[in-house]
Amino acid sequence: MTRKQRRLILIGGSVGVLAIAAALVLGALRDSIVFFNSPTDIVEKHPLPGTRLRIGGLVKAGSLERGENLRISFAVTDGNHDIAVRYVGIVPDLFREGQGVVAEGKLEAGGTFVADMVLAKHDENYMPREVVDALKKSGHWQHDEAAPQK
Repeated sequence: MTRKQRRLILIGGSVGVLAIAAALVLGALRDSIVFFNSPTDIVEKHPLPGTRLRIGGLVKAGSLERGENLRISFAVTDGNHDIAVRYVGIVPDLFREGQGVVAEGKLEAGGTFVADMVLAKHDENYMPREVVDALKKSGHWQHDEAAPQK
């Protein structure tokens, strides 16, 4: 075997190994690439309990309950389905019922989402583009309520 053939085999093998590694990484991240999942997505996908997720939608009117020691429970809705959320901590000042929210955490076996981070919109005209798209997809988007920012 000549020197040139050995070099080509080494380069070809390296490219093959890198391609396999890239395919494995992209396959593992396939479900995590989405910025958030709507409640309808979660109901349809049936993720396993303990799976780390981001959910987004609107804080359902009448669902917000504040407890002792910064405990908060509320429901995130996209108009079709609701997901109960529990959170312990300080929520953003603009967090309230009827407003856009994205929560990050884990889904429990009973279907309750335990959030460790809650993000709310930052002014009266902003709603994350992903939330707007999910609401449009479910048919519950009202254009006058919020305008997506770029």
